[in-house]
Amino acid sequence: MYRILIVDDERIERRGIRFLLRKIGVEMEVMEASNGKEAFEYLQKQEVDILFTDVKMPFMDGLELIQNVVPNHPHMKTVIFSGYSEFEYVKHALTLGVKNYILKPVDPKEFEKTVSQIMRELEQEQLQKQLKEKESNFMKEHILYSLVNGTPVDSILKKVEGLTEFSFLSEFGLLFLIEFSEDFFGKMGIDFPKMLKKQIQWEFTYLNLNPQQCLLLADKETSLGSGRKTGEELYAFIKKTFDVEPYIAVSKPLGSVDHLAKEFENLELLMENKFYQSEQHVFVEAEEGNNNLLAQINDDILLKQIRQDLRMKDIESLKEHFERLCEKYRNRQDFSQVYIKFIFSSLLKDFYKNLPKERENEFNKDIDRLYRAEQFSTVMEIINGTIHYLEEEFLSSPSNLHKEVEMIKEYIANHYGEEISVDQLADMVHMAPSYLSHLFKKETGQNLSKYIKSYRMEQAKEKLEKTKEKIVTISCEVGYPNVSYFCQSFREYFGVSPQKYRDIGGDEG
Repeated sequence: MYRILIVDDERIERRGIRFLLRKIGVEMEVMEASNGKEAFEYLQKQEVDILFTDVKMPFMDGLELIQNVVPNHPHMKTVIFSGYSEFEYVKHALTLGVKNYILKPVDPKEFEKTVSQIMRELEQEQLQKQLKEKESNFMKEHILYSLVNGTPVDSILKKVEGLTEFSFLSEFGLLFLIEFSEDFFGKMGIDFPKMLKKQIQWEFTYLNLNPQQCLLLADKETSLGSGRKTGEELYAFIKKTFDVEPYIAVSKPLGSVDHLAKEFENLELLMENKFYQSEQHVFVEAEEGNNNLLAQINDDILLKQIRQDLRMKDIESLKEHFERLCEKYRNRQDFSQVYIKFIFSSLLKDFYKNLPKERENEFNKDIDRLYRAEQFSTVMEIINGTIHYLEEEFLSSPSNLHKEVEMIKEYIANHYGEEISVDQLADMVHMAPSYLSHLFKKETGQNLSKYIKSYRMEQAKEKLEKTKEKIVTISCEVGYPNVSYFCQSFREYFGVSPQKYRDIGGDEG
């Protein structure tokens, strides 16, 4: 709808212009002012698309009005009405940038022609504005995606200098990593950020990471409750609206955009707690009174994780998970010594099963020392000594880790055009999804979900360069049945749309 202001000291003239506008049949909101001063006061408070003004009026004439308001309304179209005897006024109006004038008495055909031309200009400008905003949003998404994936800020700014403004990078407060157990964001008909914006009362920037994950970056100035409370509200909305249960990891406040990659890495680590606490769906970083989420983890689950490390001969993960187990019981008075010694003796037994039989005598000595221990630190010392023996043993024989990861990579290379979930890959190698993600990242330096997306994007890039297949065809071939989602993902990854990438011959600039 167009907003139009008619300024004329003659009421009958204003009514005549209204009548001619109605005949054109365009949806519009029409206001009136009886002189330039009244119009000036109105325009100080409101925006209009088209200003129709007579030249000669009391208090403030049409030219003075234009001179006063145009600097603050650069996109407003102005039409002046003048008589044959007012040609000098017209010449002055042209120096003020007025391109449209209509002689009195007004010719309806000339009036319609002028208004139609102005509306075409407005439509074209609006289209250009939308395209510019769209390109700017694409570039911002690409910048954020690069930052999250660890590209240095200076490197990004240098590459895209002059293409967009960067003030938005200082706007972020809390980060929310949302993850689903299956592909969610690529589904047809789901405009997740649009639906979310209608529901919540705070401003955020949305970044899709892959079909199972997205990142919300809350504006610093937004009024939020605690991170946990906000995360729980997000969880409740998603569950109710989409009938699916997400996992949500909430960061501590982001100090600087330079810390974005590190904070995102922390969120990914935080998200791994869903393996230990599958019934919990919101995980909060550095929340007071909840610095150790593992304090409530069932012993059987954590011991199972350590036994998985043993099977994979992954000594670094074993050390990490053993430290988590120790952290659970260190300085805790609400567990009996007998129970703690039982837990750790069970672990010691599992460790010795992976050592040569000639160490059996040492096992008996360690068990005896463990049950005689008067301090928890002694128990830890005994187990850590055995871990040292395990490390020596594992170094002397190859690990299964590389083999499992290579199996996953080979499967992705052969099936990237199909739906692939982390859960599916984990079942294939008989691991928990979060554990597979942990091992895959440790071996390759890259998150598994990111690896799948990267592989698909590189395949799409190659097809755009070497074939003439339609983009919708390429989208399906690389595992994206939703072509709109594919285009969005491609833009985030490469900074340009698939069509533009093809048009410029693969030059990413």
